[in-house]
Amino acid sequence: MRLTIDTETDTYEQALAVVQAAYGMRPVTPDEWSEAPDPRPGPQDLADDDLADGWTGRLLFQLIAALMPGARAVLRRITELGGTASYDDVQEHFAHHLTHPIPISRIGGSLTSVKAVQGRVGPDGAGPLLQRDERARRYRIDDELVAGLQRAFALADVRPDLLRSTPVAKAP
Repeated sequence: MRLTIDTETDTYEQALAVVQAAYGMRPVTPDEWSEAPDPRPGPQDLADDDLADGWTGRLLFQLIAALMPGARAVLRRITELGGTASYDDVQEHFAHHLTHPIPISRIGGSLTSVKAVQGRVGPDGAGPLLQRDERARRYRIDDELVAGLQRAFALADVRPDLLRSTPVAKAP
C-alpha cells in the first residue's frame, strides 16, 4: 500500500483521515476540526473574462475536458506550437507518438470532434476555435485564445480527474 500526503496542501486532519482509512479504521473527525476545502485548483480558478469571440478560460477548459484523449492531444500540440501548425507537422508528430499514436488518416477525424464539442460547450455564435486552411494545409488558433488554452491545459495537467477519458456510451 502506498499513501501520499502533501505536507504543503493537506491539513493534519486530512492526513490522519487518509492513514485511518488505509488501515480500515473509520476516520474520527472531532467537531472542532473544520472541513478543509479542496486545495486543488479547478475550473473556477480560471478567468471568466472574454478572451475573444465569447471564449473564457473556463469555457476553454470545458472544451478540452470534454474532448477524447486523442483530440485533446492534437489540440494541445497545436497550442504548444503557438497556435499554428501544418497538417504534415501534426500528422508526423502523432504517427509515432508514444502515448497517443494516431494514424495519419485519422487526424482529421480526431479534430472534427473539436468542432462538435465546441457546438456543445462553446459560446453561441463563435467562429471555429480551430481553423483549417485547406489550401495552405495549416491549422490555426487565434492568438488571443492560445494563452487561454495554455492555462486550461496547465489545469488539465494537475487535475486529470476532470477530463473525459472514454467514449460516451451510445443509447440502445
